[in-house]
Amino acid sequence: RHSGINRPPPGTGIKVHFKDSKGNLLKTVEANEGDDILAIAHEYDIDLEGACEGSVACSTCHVILPPEYYDLLPEPEDNENDMLDMAFGLTDTSRLGCQVKLTRELDGLTATLPSATRNMFVDG
Repeated sequence: RHSGINRPPPGTGIKVHFKDSKGNLLKTVEANEGDDILAIAHEYDIDLEGACEGSVACSTCHVILPPEYYDLLPEPEDNENDMLDMAFGLTDTSRLGCQVKLTRELDGLTATLPSATRNMFVDG
């Protein structure tokens, strides 16, 4: 699953800003329509874990989105909500990065990483 994504030519992709839990910008990257936030983070060496490799079996790719972008996404499915219930620092606009697929209307999205993650396989 983590074979990487095809980076779009500079200036043609959908911009995604990654911030740390304190609001500091980590990196702004470009991705393609259909790419998910977890795959993008891995492609650009952003520290977003994804222990289950996007199979919606953990909450380690938890990200916090601005309300205006969160509202553009389809509602989370039950399995995503179940995993989010275990996420550290859960907010009203939390999503699993593996489930956020980019569309053109998400251009400029900011994904904020929580201050910690909870990996049930490691942390118990």
